[in-house]
Amino acid sequence: MSFFEYIKDKIMIILLNISCLLALSIYLLLTGNNFDSVLLIGIVWILILSTYFFNEFSRRNRYFRKLNNILNNLEKRYLLAEVMKPTFRLEDKIYREIIRKSNKSVIEKINQLEDEQKDYKEYIESWIHEVKIPITSMDLICNNNKNDVMRKMSSELRRVESYVEMALFYARSEEVYKDYFIKEISLKKVVLETISKNKPYLIGNSMSISIDLDDSTIFSDEKWLSFIINQVLINAVKYKSSETGSINIFSEKIKNGVSLIIEDNGIGIKESEIGRIFDKGFTGTNGRNIAQSTGIGLYLCKKLCNKLGLEIKAESKENEYTKIIIIFPKANYLSKL
Repeated sequence: MSFFEYIKDKIMIILLNISCLLALSIYLLLTGNNFDSVLLIGIVWILILSTYFFNEFSRRNRYFRKLNNILNNLEKRYLLAEVMKPTFRLEDKIYREIIRKSNKSVIEKINQLEDEQKDYKEYIESWIHEVKIPITSMDLICNNNKNDVMRKMSSELRRVESYVEMALFYARSEEVYKDYFIKEISLKKVVLETISKNKPYLIGNSMSISIDLDDSTIFSDEKWLSFIINQVLINAVKYKSSETGSINIFSEKIKNGVSLIIEDNGIGIKESEIGRIFDKGFTGTNGRNIAQSTGIGLYLCKKLCNKLGLEIKAESKENEYTKIIIIFPKANYLSKL
């Protein structure tokens, strides 16, 4: 609050005082008082009024600065009315009570929405666990009755399972800390297990895979990392450029960590769109031409990587290749937990 703004707010009081001073001066002059006495009264009046406004401005300015500091240091800013210090001014008391009642209503509404969201998430998680049972049963039937039809069905089941897992991980992505366990794991082991899990789907879509991974270990959660790699593999299949495609998976040692590179020879990504592929719901030009594209898979990968302290980025050239690079910091990861 500036002094000019304060004076502007008090303009009516100032005009009233000026009017009263003029009226008093005219009256005193008309009743025979000399000009010097009237001038002295006017100067004293203005000095008293100016001193009052200056002191009042200083006091109110300090008050609002303190309020602003309290607000900036509050984790939950909607609780400002609860921590405001009492004041003798009736106007401040009324404002404080209005803010308190308003915030109470907001908090009650937020709690209601959080309860509803929690119930919905619990239902989704329960539904996902239930639907996994028939998927697993159908997968077993396909494995026990191997023929072309069953192999195709097994490949489609793998896609269904992937979408179901995506829904589960999306529901849990806000509370990763409740459902993960960071430990030292073999990067190669996680990659091979994820590929094995998707083997029918990859074979059914004529995808060849080459792997060049050393025995590097990284710190992460095995289940969440497997989900991230799985989404990248599915995208490689989804955006292949011909009937057949290839995926090259390799690792590189970098300063204070390891990077995992998953490269495909698919349709690639436009240079103008590469910076947005991790945005929620973004499908891009190529994605809009593919019915299965949702724009959620890479968004989830980015979100989970952020939660796990990993870095994920992409490099691509349209109609040539796409690289998804996941960086695992090794030396300083545990110190961040």
